[in-house]
Amino acid sequence: MQKKRRLLVIGCGDVALRALPRLARRYRVYALLRSQDAQLQQRLRQLRVTPLLGDLDQPATLQRLAGLADAVLHCAPPAQQDKNECRDLRTRHLIAVLRKGLSLPRRLVYISTSGVYGDCGGALVRETRRPQATTARARRRVDAESELRRWGRRLGAPIISILRAPGIYAVDRLPLERIRRGDPILQAADDVITNHIHADDLATCVVAALRRGRAQRIYHASDDTPGLAMADWFDLVADHAGLPRPPRLSRAAASQRLSPLTLSFMNESRRLDNTRLHRELAVRLAYPDVQAGLAAINLQGNRTCSG
Repeated sequence: MQKKRRLLVIGCGDVALRALPRLARRYRVYALLRSQDAQLQQRLRQLRVTPLLGDLDQPATLQRLAGLADAVLHCAPPAQQDKNECRDLRTRHLIAVLRKGLSLPRRLVYISTSGVYGDCGGALVRETRRPQATTARARRRVDAESELRRWGRRLGAPIISILRAPGIYAVDRLPLERIRRGDPILQAADDVITNHIHADDLATCVVAALRRGRAQRIYHASDDTPGLAMADWFDLVADHAGLPRPPRLSRAAASQRLSPLTLSFMNESRRLDNTRLHRELAVRLAYPDVQAGLAAINLQGNRTCSG
């Protein structure tokens, strides 16, 4: 019987948990946890995953990761650092400990964000477009990508595959609270084009990238919706939930009612081309567009959805 390869999962959140049942069939899986979460540890063990305690913000706790894995799934977001800090220290700490191992992982998949492109004015964006991040959080993602790809190029290994994901949605990842509050969205003249991926489909992209991802390659982990105005997205969610559609305001008026963080997501417009995802990773999406994804979610029968 062939010995299973070892996979290290960094950032055991929603998407990783959705992928773990499939990954555990192919790998001997270890998952890095920041704290003693008994419920999460029990869930991981039920999936035949070995939990390991360690904190990317504390490099001294990571030493046991050196040489541990044949492959790495890196899902951990950058820390919420000072707004002027544009380095992802967590990814730098991870690379530092992995390079200490007598054996290096042969593959590493990193979940990044399409926010690295900044505002593209609604243009079609391919993976070859140069990042133009405009927020500190997106610049930290650019830093993480750059450090990982530089490491891979310098060593000739591991194979680094980066998934740039747009807005992730699922039954508990929808803007229902904002809709219930009556928060405004932008009128058509000021609106932006958004992109989406169902959390289950992003998990599928992760599994495919670990199997077939090419070296130092970027993939748009986005569904097939050819770009959707943000207001239209909110209207679709409201309609499926049986809620009133949000009011539409000018950008100037909305800026008086919404937080700077919320407004920052209304400043960027782009359409992601996901041809490479299908052609190279052979991904088959369960929910190829947001209409299919929302149709599979019983919003009116679920009252626990987040905002």
